[in-house]
Amino acid sequence: MPDPSPLAVRTRFEGAPDRVALVVPGVAYTPARPLLHFARSVLLRHGWTVQELWWQLPRDFPTFGPERRIAWVEREVAEAVDAERGACRLLIGKSLASLASGVAADRNLAAAWLTPVLTDEPVARALHRAEAPTLLVGGSADKLWDRSIAESTGHEVLEVPAADHGLELPDDPLGSIDVLRQVTARLDHFVAPLAAGV
Repeated sequence: MPDPSPLAVRTRFEGAPDRVALVVPGVAYTPARPLLHFARSVLLRHGWTVQELWWQLPRDFPTFGPERRIAWVEREVAEAVDAERGACRLLIGKSLASLASGVAADRNLAAAWLTPVLTDEPVARALHRAEAPTLLVGGSADKLWDRSIAESTGHEVLEVPAADHGLELPDDPLGSIDVLRQVTARLDHFVAPLAAGV
């Protein structure tokens, strides 16, 4: 029996009708959390339509094997991309969302992956074959991040020293705000030429 669809809500912010960006959550990192909230703000500033995905993981998701987990994420992201009828041009996702890096590569979609799961070999392979502009952002203290893999893809890379999987600095809230500012500025730099069609 197929898993029930995990997409509970899709929240939309209208901008250019022919330029849609999908914002894709992590396991427990919703679009309301700081990194994705400010990613949305950057996109809206540059005139994009933003489609946020809010999903509920199946109860047995923790027992999923790697292939089933990837298939689950790819199915939901591909469904959301297809719903845009060719207008989707960019994915911005947190952690679990990077399991859809194959969808981005197959459809030649630009992507910004925040804390991608680089220790997952299928994700690394998909990133290596992706030809559209891609930004990889991770923290050096994140066990799912690997700087050498990130750099080997040939894509833009931002590594934040001492940042964890949430791109925060443990026991340093003010420093974590500085990290958020740094990541948001890099996203703005990445998105600007895409918005201009460069």
